[in-house]
Amino acid sequence: MTSVQFILLIVVAAIAGMGSVLDEAQFHRPLVACTLVGLVLGDMTTGIILGGTLEMLALGWMNVGAAMAPDAALASVVSAILVIVGHQSIGAGIALAVPLAAAGQVLTIFVRTITVFFQHLADKFALEGNAFGIEMCHIGGLLLQGIRVAVPAAVVAAVAGTDTVNAMLASIPEVITRGLQVSGGFIVVVGYAMVINMMNAKSLMPYFFLGFLIAVFTNVNLIGFGAIGLIAAYFHIRGLQRELNGAAAGGSGDPLDSIDDSDLM
Repeated sequence: MTSVQFILLIVVAAIAGMGSVLDEAQFHRPLVACTLVGLVLGDMTTGIILGGTLEMLALGWMNVGAAMAPDAALASVVSAILVIVGHQSIGAGIALAVPLAAAGQVLTIFVRTITVFFQHLADKFALEGNAFGIEMCHIGGLLLQGIRVAVPAAVVAAVAGTDTVNAMLASIPEVITRGLQVSGGFIVVVGYAMVINMMNAKSLMPYFFLGFLIAVFTNVNLIGFGAIGLIAAYFHIRGLQRELNGAAAGGSGDPLDSIDDSDLM
């Protein structure tokens, strides 16, 4: 790894760490973070594959109120470094991502506790009418979240691929790595269930079950599923349009009254 790659890797890790609390640009999501790490390290294909796989695990990971979800940023960046630089398998990266996400969760809670100082300091600046000081408090708290991921990423990048690290990873019993992979699969199921429950789109459930049956009994790949989804979405929208036109022609008042909110989701 060159010096430029090392610096860019730290920048990507910091951006992912800040994205984990901003929740706007989604740089902390595994698919984005792992792809960026792969781009920096010269193996974008592995980054995309690992990121897409981890994205299935992290699908239901989200911060709700004061409840902190497992940290996808640290898990994505560090596991991608270990897989690409340390020449580990995708399965090993997935197995390591689960405990890394838990460790990142503890770290982000610790950093958020520290940022309470900045909140009180911002209150002081507000009383003084110091807008610049308030802005610096915001930036300081955000930089701490970036450092939270950048520092572990830098340490792992510095030692990844060495004989010592490879020996440590190889010494992990298969029952543990396999168990972590299985538990990661359970997390995927829970994530899907949470998303479907939040959508509360009962009218779309037939499409879900149809896709499940096609996946089980055929060999259709993801591109085929994407095409099927587009076709299903087209006919679903056309059906909604017909219901709207029929309600308007019937003079029932508001044509939207005949459609349940879940139909539009």
